[in-house]
Amino acid sequence: MKATQDFLKKIGLPQGDDFALSSSEKRFPDGGQYRFEVPGIQGPGVMKTLLEEAKETGAVIHRVTQTKGIMLLSDAEISEMVSLAGKHKVDLVLSVGPRATYDTSASVNTPEGQRMGYRLRGQDQIVRAIEDIKRAAMLGCRSFLLYDEGHLWVLNEMRKAGEIPEACRFKISAHTGHGNPCSARLLELNGADSINPVRDIQLQMLAAIRQTINVPVDIHTENPASTGGFIRHYEVPEMIRVASPIYLKTGGSVAKTHSWDTSSEDAKKRIKQVHLVQRMIDQYYPEAKRSPKAEGK
Repeated sequence: MKATQDFLKKIGLPQGDDFALSSSEKRFPDGGQYRFEVPGIQGPGVMKTLLEEAKETGAVIHRVTQTKGIMLLSDAEISEMVSLAGKHKVDLVLSVGPRATYDTSASVNTPEGQRMGYRLRGQDQIVRAIEDIKRAAMLGCRSFLLYDEGHLWVLNEMRKAGEIPEACRFKISAHTGHGNPCSARLLELNGADSINPVRDIQLQMLAAIRQTINVPVDIHTENPASTGGFIRHYEVPEMIRVASPIYLKTGGSVAKTHSWDTSSEDAKKRIKQVHLVQRMIDQYYPEAKRSPKAEGK
């Protein structure tokens, strides 16, 4: 084992998981260690409720993520969500639509096929997924949730070539199933601007990933019932310390599934979860610095 560990060290990777839980000195461009993300906000109506509730109760939201897919939103809905994001100074992340959920494959509905996650099947699906991104970018969106490494690579090539706006940012979903430093490095090298490891990643694993990459990591502080339903609020202070810069994905336990149609009432419950997580930070890691607002990456 030592020879393998020595080689990993030689190429700039951790020799193993970081059980020492080393503190991260990396930060967002504004100096913040953490930001809040609320996932599963599927349309403009519920997004408006969420942001108004945040404003009324004093919750700070940096990023709002839609997970059902761009193709299920009308142009008017996308434009309204972009407008709301601008008004409330949050980053809007729209999810690519033509993934396995909307493909003709029945494999993803089987126990073994589910291992494929939401990856794209066939080059036609890549083309359609690129068209999804181009459409939303034309309507003003600049941040996108991706489920396929090949799709990430080609979008990064398009961004470099000026085929899509240079300001586009790509967030990798937990559904791609990555949970180690080598995979995280590969994603960063291929253009990922933030990476969501598997939901049940442990702190020592997270700390090792942070040593390997510079882009933000996105971590679920809680999860829908369909992905275990576990809540990690007490771990959040340590998540911030070892993995900053970090997006805290909060409010997921309100939903039954990843693509749950969040209601206005659910949106208010998600804001409550943000307050509960913030309380944990204030009590157990009060010196942690929260970004005042989202600023790009």
